[in-house]
Formats: sequence, C-alpha cells, structure tokens
Amino acid sequence: MYEYLQELDSLKLNFDQGGLLLLNITIGFIMFGVSLDIKLEHFKQVFQYPKSVLVGFFSQFLILPAVTFAILYILREHITPGVALGMILLASCPGGNISNFISSLAKANVALSVSLTALATVGSIFLTPINFAFWGGLYAANSDLLVPLEIDAYEMIKTVIMLLGIPIIAGLLLAWKLPKITAKIKRPIKILSIVVFMALVVVLFSKNFDYFINYILFIFILVLIHNGVALGTGFSLAKIFKLKEADTRTLTIETGIQNSGLGLVLLFNPKIFPPELELGGMAIILAWWGVWHILSGLGIAALWSRKKIKET
Repeated sequence: MYEYLQELDSLKLNFDQGGLLLLNITIGFIMFGVSLDIKLEHFKQVFQYPKSVLVGFFSQFLILPAVTFAILYILREHITPGVALGMILLASCPGGNISNFISSLAKANVALSVSLTALATVGSIFLTPINFAFWGGLYAANSDLLVPLEIDAYEMIKTVIMLLGIPIIAGLLLAWKLPKITAKIKRPIKILSIVVFMALVVVLFSKNFDYFINYILFIFILVLIHNGVALGTGFSLAKIFKLKEADTRTLTIETGIQNSGLGLVLLFNPKIFPPELELGGMAIILAWWGVWHILSGLGIAALWSRKKIKET
C-alpha cells in the first residue's frame, strides 16, 4: 500500500498560475464575506463568556493539530509524507467559511460560532504558519522525506496576511461604514463564495480525474477518519469542560469544518512549497476535504436540527 501511495506524492497536478490566481481571489472573496458578519461584540464575548470561546479556540489550534500528529504517528508506516503533511496543513488552518451557516442549521450557538470564526481567522494569520512549521517539521524529522521540509515561514505569513488580513479589514470597514448595504449583500456573498469554491474544486478534480479515480478510495477513507476525529475532538472537549449543549454543537462544527481552500492556496505557492517537493498527496487531501466537510457538516446539522436543545 505504501509503495502504491508513493506514486500519489510524486504526481504533478494540472494546476497552473492562472488557476492559482483564481483560487487566491476566491479565498479572499470568501474571507471578505465571512468578515461582514464579524462585529466588535463578538470579540467582547471572549471576556464575557471566556470558557466556550477559549475551549473552542484551543480545540482548533492546539488540540486538533496535536491529535492529527498522533494519528499520523500511529499510521506512519502506511501514510506517505505528502499525505501526512496535507493532513497537518489542513489541521493548521482556521475554521471553514460555512461553519456559521451549518451552526445555524444545527440549532447551535450561532453567536459563539461567529465569535470563534472572528478569533480563529485573526489568530490564523500567525498560528497557521507556526502550527504547520512545528508539527510538519516534527513529522518530517521522523519520516523519510526525499527533500528536507524547509518552508519559507515569512512567505507563508505574508500570503496568509494577504488572503485573510486584507479581505477581513475591507469587510469590517464596509460593515462599519455601510451597515444597511452590508445587511443586504452578506447572505448572497456567502452563498456565492461557497458555490464558486465548490466549482473550483470540481474543476481541479476534472483536470486530474484519472488521479482522483485511482486514489479516491484511500483518500476518502483517510479524510473520513480525519474529519470524524476533528468533529469528535470538538465534541469531546466541550463535554469535558461541561459546556451547554448549544455550545457543544458549535465547538463540534467549528473544529470539524476547516478552511481547506486556504491550505490549497498555500500549497500551490511555489515560494512556500518548492516545486521539487513531491507532495502531490497534499493537494488531493485538501481538495477532497473541501467537498467532504460540507457533506458531513450538513449531515450533522440535519441530525441535530431535529433534536431540541436540553439545557441544564
């Protein structure tokens, strides 16, 4: 199996600079839409209701990457470096852009969801590069990577700032200065951003259809396990800290819905990941997660939407 998957890491996917530019624009547009919902009071909730917010933040940026590394350590003889690093990069990214929508469908704490999105999005500007450098470097030090993992941390931080920082500031300013216009456009923008991102993923798969067919079974199972563990991590931490049921649902969703689009943009940037690195497995992991976490999130939301919140 390992030898079979080595071919996946060495694949050169059909994705040119034009596609990268379009993906960059799409992610920026997505984060702009997310920021339209962010208000000052969401940051105030960190101090007003610190327990749920802090547990959710640490679930995403501390526990999930650590748990992901533990999974990879257990499966280290069966997973190639590219696939493993794809999982680490994914776990290092902030929550996905549809988590607030799914939280609302699941009758979760939407205010907490938006607060966590705001905090995680801002925090990810530095924590995503730091987490990937730490856990990726730790994994690479214990693996047989053909090329040493030497990621340009400065370039990664600069890219994250451009993709997240600038769109977020623009969205916050628009919501502050033109609240009426913002109220009218934010829902259509969110829907459009999800549709455009899904279309990009479909195009990426279509251009690499043969690769997708050859490896989808293994990737499907691995993403299924990883996403299940991510959802379980958020749920378990919420239960350990005895959070309310609505907050538990939110933390489950926020930890299980990751911004795989950001990971793809970072991956296809040659200044961050040099072309000589054979990490084709990373792209397929990230791309399939972008599809699967929407399906799993909607599935959980459908299940929870039928159950009443029981608060003690």
